[in-house]
Amino acid sequence: MSDRRDNIQKINRQKGTIVAVNTSATKGTRKENVERAEILKGFGIRNDAHGGPWHRQVSLLALESIRGMETRGLAVGCGDFAENLTTQGLDLVHLPVGTRLKIGSSAVVEVTQIGKKCHLRCSVYEQAGTCIMPKEGIFAKVLSGGPVKVGDTIKLMSHGEKTLRDASGD
Repeated sequence: MSDRRDNIQKINRQKGTIVAVNTSATKGTRKENVERAEILKGFGIRNDAHGGPWHRQVSLLALESIRGMETRGLAVGCGDFAENLTTQGLDLVHLPVGTRLKIGSSAVVEVTQIGKKCHLRCSVYEQAGTCIMPKEGIFAKVLSGGPVKVGDTIKLMSHGEKTLRDASGD
């Protein structure tokens, strides 16, 4: 029983902060920080082009990953990688598929994919010869909706069963 309690306490300590809430009206473009939005169950973020009934309803990227690109001399920021939620303080890239995250007061998402194949070379790739979203971005489906705003907490609720890195182009 002690091991289970220790695991629950460890999970409860793993949290971060939402530093940007980004949306765009069309796919294939950078997203703008709108500061706050509504996460809709089974859809994603209201008024975002990537929302819909599929496994990549919400995309997340750590600010730490963006800062890594800045050290390469690139002028990039939140939303430039088309992520919906930019986070800080939570090690997103190492979360396994199936991990559940609580965002803000009530939204819950489940990680469905880590990374994605870029079908088109984005402007960041053209400048740097690499892009972080294929390796460091994560995607999730929405299990429970709710409001999200800059400054909200994002908290690890449970770990998934396996880590899946996508290289198939899906």
